[in-house]
Amino acid sequence: MKNLYINNRFFFALIGVGILYVFAFFFPFLMILGQIVLLVVFLAAMVDYLLLFREKNGVLAQRILPEKLSNGDENPVKVDVKNNYSFKINIRIIDEIPFQFQKRDFLIEKEIGSGKNTLFQYILEPKERGEYNFGALNIFVSSPLGFVSKRFTFQKDAFLPAYPSFIHLRKYELMALQNEFMLGGIKKIRKLGHTMEFEQIKEYVPGDDVRTINWKATSKSNRLMVNQFQDEKAQRIFMLIDKGRTMKIPFKGLSLLDYSINATMALSHIILKKGDRAGMMTFSKKTENKVAADNKSGQLRKISESLYNIKTDFFESDFNRLYQDVKYSLNQRSLILLFTNFETLDALNRQMKYLRGIAKNHLLVVVFFKNSELQTLIHKNPESIQEIYDEVIAEKFEFEKKLIIQELRKYGIFSIYTLPENLNVDVINKYLEIKARGIL
Repeated sequence: MKNLYINNRFFFALIGVGILYVFAFFFPFLMILGQIVLLVVFLAAMVDYLLLFREKNGVLAQRILPEKLSNGDENPVKVDVKNNYSFKINIRIIDEIPFQFQKRDFLIEKEIGSGKNTLFQYILEPKERGEYNFGALNIFVSSPLGFVSKRFTFQKDAFLPAYPSFIHLRKYELMALQNEFMLGGIKKIRKLGHTMEFEQIKEYVPGDDVRTINWKATSKSNRLMVNQFQDEKAQRIFMLIDKGRTMKIPFKGLSLLDYSINATMALSHIILKKGDRAGMMTFSKKTENKVAADNKSGQLRKISESLYNIKTDFFESDFNRLYQDVKYSLNQRSLILLFTNFETLDALNRQMKYLRGIAKNHLLVVVFFKNSELQTLIHKNPESIQEIYDEVIAEKFEFEKKLIIQELRKYGIFSIYTLPENLNVDVINKYLEIKARGIL
């Protein structure tokens, strides 16, 4: 009886009987009618009970989960339900989804014909990485009479990890093949010159660069021959992710750390597709989660596992320790993308000597973030003294960011200043631009 639930229809019927008894005080002939209706209601409820509970496996259901969740993306979860009853049923699905989603009103209602299979789907969008625990999958079944319901319970516990965003990696790969990204229009990257990694000698055709003519091969074959070059491969690209307190700032449900981790996954995928070596590490009080730069088949999975459960530690990041570790662990010139966040020029100046030390031996790109709320204040037409004051303060902070860019440029350090939601596109585009210009 623990799986028996009384539906609202049964109570509404009893309310109707009660109203008949009330009117029976004034019209006695309604007393008999009320008794008959009451008897019919209880008989119908008994018949409904027998219809539902005589079949032990009247409904079979299965929750179909992905192998892992992609953080910050829409992840489909499917529920397959089969009706084994000899009549159509009405079902209510209440899935005990992880508490992190805070969905307390989850409900799917549907009618399923006899012997039919129906596949349901709902979307989950995780906002943090880590373990997600699913509870029971509850299916409440009602017959056409609808007086009672029977509860079926399936898959009482299921654990699912949420990894850094990986769903859209294929999309970024296709975009990178054309060296163009959609960001308020199409941004094309012009390739400057050519790289010097030799591929082969081939016969000259109109349009080839005359500067690549191989005169020795030409003299031997009595026809113009040119050297053909290809993009340099196996270059080392490192992503350094700051997990200090400044990276805890949230935008649209995700922290700056989460945006940086998702961008690292997307960029690593493109780096490996381009034949380069991808590596990463995180830092705060010390450097952790180190993955050596490589381009083996399991490298992306290794990076994903390292980024899987990283949290901000709320400390002030130690750039001195970062500089020391980079100096002794990266002994070959590399492209380094440093994901951090500087809000003021003073904050940058405190770390500038360490950034200059890193940039002395490597090509350094500092990635930091626009505050979307400040951008809204700047472009808003003020209508009061308070709004004017807010706009002035916002413009002051924005000006500080521009000074940071200029200060970095003065010492030959590249920068990416972007909105968090545009981070993936911008960092990949910068990598492709640097690679196309051959400045690494």
